[in-house]
Amino acid sequence: MIGEVWFGAAYSGAFTGQQGMLRACPMLHINDLTYRIEGRILFDQATLFLPAKTKMGLVGRNGTGKSTLFRLIRGEASPETGDIRIQPGMRMGSVEQEAPGGPISIIDFVLAADTERASLLAEAETATDPNRIADIQTRLADIDAHSAEARAGAILHGLGFSNEEQKRPCSAFSGGWRMRAALAATLFARPDLLLLDEPTNYLDLEGAVWLENYLQKFPGAVLLVSHDRGLLNASIDMIAHLKDAKLTVWDGGYDQFEKQLAERQRLTMKLVEKQEDERRRLQAFVDRFKAKASKAKQAQSRVKRLEKMQPVATSVDDPVAPFDLPAAQRRMANPLVRLEGAATGYGDDAVILKNMDLRIDIDDRIGLLGRNGAGKSTFAKLLTGQIPVLSGAMRMHKKLQIAHFAQHQIDALHPNTSAYQHILELMPDATEAQRRARLARFGLPGDRQETPAKSLSGGEKARLLMNLISFHGAHLLILDEPTNHLDMDSRAALMDALNTYEGAVILISHDRHLIEACVDRLWIAEGGTVKPYEGDMDEYRKQLLRPEADGNGRGKIKPDIKLERRKDAAEARSKLKPLKAEALKWEREAERLKGVLETIDKGLAVPGLWEKDPNLATELTKKRARAEELIEAAEMAWLEADEAYEQAREAAGV
Repeated sequence: MIGEVWFGAAYSGAFTGQQGMLRACPMLHINDLTYRIEGRILFDQATLFLPAKTKMGLVGRNGTGKSTLFRLIRGEASPETGDIRIQPGMRMGSVEQEAPGGPISIIDFVLAADTERASLLAEAETATDPNRIADIQTRLADIDAHSAEARAGAILHGLGFSNEEQKRPCSAFSGGWRMRAALAATLFARPDLLLLDEPTNYLDLEGAVWLENYLQKFPGAVLLVSHDRGLLNASIDMIAHLKDAKLTVWDGGYDQFEKQLAERQRLTMKLVEKQEDERRRLQAFVDRFKAKASKAKQAQSRVKRLEKMQPVATSVDDPVAPFDLPAAQRRMANPLVRLEGAATGYGDDAVILKNMDLRIDIDDRIGLLGRNGAGKSTFAKLLTGQIPVLSGAMRMHKKLQIAHFAQHQIDALHPNTSAYQHILELMPDATEAQRRARLARFGLPGDRQETPAKSLSGGEKARLLMNLISFHGAHLLILDEPTNHLDMDSRAALMDALNTYEGAVILISHDRHLIEACVDRLWIAEGGTVKPYEGDMDEYRKQLLRPEADGNGRGKIKPDIKLERRKDAAEARSKLKPLKAEALKWEREAERLKGVLETIDKGLAVPGLWEKDPNLATELTKKRARAEELIEAAEMAWLEADEAYEQAREAAGV
């Protein structure tokens, strides 16, 4: 059942040793867990303690086993060794992956999640024993049954359902909205232990902000799998990091975890450097004095020390493939798009947006805000030519190239077609090696290139689609929830790609960190139009959480002038482009000179050249020496330029 809440098995025993942990009986106890799938080990004697009323985020690369851990906790799979226990009598709630359907209304589906209430109400209709009737009514009062509809309605409002929508059947909604209903049902059941697996993947920004606030006040324990930095910072007390089949726990939200992890890695590298210095010193002594009889004992002693020296354990992540977002080959003059009193929709009787006076330039980075149903998708369809201008005017270049990424498009990938077959359609004249190299740049290694699209992970599908839609280069990128299914490292790679992309971007996302890092201007869809929003993301979040609400149960937006932060970020990013161009220039120059050197070497390799033409041989030798000097100078300039670029990136926070 969606949003099912069930009682956990009895727990016995105490726990110790988790850093920063309260000395109390844990709500959840994972002890020496070992589990593997098809020979690949996911957990190797992993241990975790989750105290009552603690919110813990579970993070790690895609594919490391986070969702599998939830299956193990729910008892859907059995570990090879170790055990998983929760406190006796505690209820566990989780959102399953199958969305609700059928004729039942959204509100009734959510109310049904409280199985005790539903059972008592059903019994109350048939009970005849006065004592039992009294017991039922007392228990209904104890569980606050009289306020159930109001509580369910408030949760559904927070997740984006209007009063009218709550009364509609589940079958009338898309899969994403039904998953929201499943989440609402799980929250309404008020479990003691709440398991959430990427809940913001099917929420908009407004819903994500509401969930942050809800989890802050949630009285039970939470184990949350998420790559949403904002959610992990706002709602989480501790971070559990799954890496190398082990679980390590850190105090604080995600930003604090990242700082602590970086500090640990820094200290580890210092130990490595210290050990290597010691190793070189010992080896130098051995090499120098091993042949001298007077120093033989000392040399032998140092050999033994070298043999006993254990390497410092280090952990190195596999590199994350970058996103390749090529700019259009031909640059357009500004403005790319101009809207003057424009209105659009789905016919004269279904006008969604009107009175739009907007302009999009080639260097714009625009974040589009607004609740679901306010017109964000409609605006994207207008720009991409899927729906017409009903009145007013929209002017754009005839040869303007627009790339549009939307989550529903992932499902439109040919399910039985491999990534290689998808790229074949775009590169019919290329060699197989060139196609596979391009797929590798997408982040799809050789063993995944022949996998049917339906069998790719969500992150792999998102990467494939992102690169397919931008393959030929675009002047304008429209990205609708591009970070769904992407882990933290892939989100950082996308952020880097967007900040160096030479074109305009319109970003619709629930990921506040992505918006704040990549966006210079904010627009908002509200009141039947799209217009500039003069506040920043902090102001927008505060407005969403204010008690006064519009008809959808969300706080009304009252913009405030807070542009300095975005202006500073925009200025910092603008400085990156020439630095990156400089590094790229010297990299290409070094490669060009290496080609020249290769040509000279081929000339010098001609048999009998010195005998046949000594003057030419001498000239080629001089040119070779000069080429080597130029290569060295170019590589040095490249390194300096690249270092300057990286320092600027760090300063800009990208």
